[in-house]
Amino acid sequence: MTRRFRFLAPCLAALALGSAGVVSAQRAANYADADETRAALARAQAEERAASQRAAVLERRAAQTTQAAERTAREAAALAARIQHSEVEIVAGEARLALIERQRAVLRVRLANKQQPVVRLTAALQNLSRRPLALSVLQPGSLKDTVHLRAVLASTIPQVERRTADLRGEIARSRALQREARLAIAGLRASEEQWTARRKQLAALEARQRLESREASGVAAREADRALALAEDAQDLDALIGRLEQAGAMRKKLAALPGPIIRPVRPAESRVMADAEAAPAVDAAAPHDYRLPVMGRILAGFGAVSQSGLRSEGISLAPRGLAQVVAPAGGRVAFAGPYRGYDRIVIIEHDGGWTSLVTGLARVDVTVGESLVPGTPLGVAGPGRPVVTLELRRGTVPVNPLEYLG
Repeated sequence: MTRRFRFLAPCLAALALGSAGVVSAQRAANYADADETRAALARAQAEERAASQRAAVLERRAAQTTQAAERTAREAAALAARIQHSEVEIVAGEARLALIERQRAVLRVRLANKQQPVVRLTAALQNLSRRPLALSVLQPGSLKDTVHLRAVLASTIPQVERRTADLRGEIARSRALQREARLAIAGLRASEEQWTARRKQLAALEARQRLESREASGVAAREADRALALAEDAQDLDALIGRLEQAGAMRKKLAALPGPIIRPVRPAESRVMADAEAAPAVDAAAPHDYRLPVMGRILAGFGAVSQSGLRSEGISLAPRGLAQVVAPAGGRVAFAGPYRGYDRIVIIEHDGGWTSLVTGLARVDVTVGESLVPGTPLGVAGPGRPVVTLELRRGTVPVNPLEYLG
């Protein structure tokens, strides 16, 4: 009878393999449940396609640009889009690996529940099969019992074979999941290596940009000092944005003048000063090609009320740690740096009286007065689980940025 139990040996060995621990290089992200994991994977895949298309468009625009400074700016924007593409690839890989590990965990529990009875039954059957027939003859009644037991086993073994066939299918599934996990980990590592390489490329490109713009550093430093002074005087973020809008309106009015003019007898009646101090005119057209500054899920939407009772004037996004943050649209940097309670922020003036505010940056890579193309790298989010907030204002009125995405 021993040969009749040979089919169990590979099954038991596979059971041991199937119930082994998780892949040692496990990199799965933490999600509340499988539905949240699948939603994160679907969102990351959609963002991956969008980032790839956006990067391709920016690369074409950079190639078509003949002016050196603008071409460098567009190359940086394209590279930042490629970095964001790598980031969502990493998020997708982590979600994919998390799904695989959830399936493997369920399968391990199921295999463990089925493994113990099979092991016990196999041990008992193998002991019986090794019992010599002569020993049964020496024990009164044992020969009859043995014959009866073996007759019962003859009908039991086909049932055992069918059950172990089911186990073999689940073990094959476990091995397939293990292979999928290894492939997911390899893809995740490749995406991380690509992300690191692109980060280095962008750092080199930004260093080149700084060298090319050294002649404007003095003017930029003076303007940055003025912006910091406004930030110190402003009571809150709304007041800071209002002061910056006034300064921007004054700057535009002065830039539009044909040349030096005679100082009026009564400066208070100056038309230029009155116009400059007035609220800037707002164009109905929203900034062109508007986008989100980071890839990530929305934590709080426009108008959401927080636990403290404050209503959100923008949207809050949850990217991965150290995510690349880009300009939501082209414009001019009105403020860049730390601001109390908001970590580092960037305020961008767009044409037509529109303003964007991006908060939650751990590092800022732009300077006050710098002209930005859509997608220009602004800096990076913080490590861990950062929160990046985007506000869009039409004049002084906050509006929902999601309604203006290109």
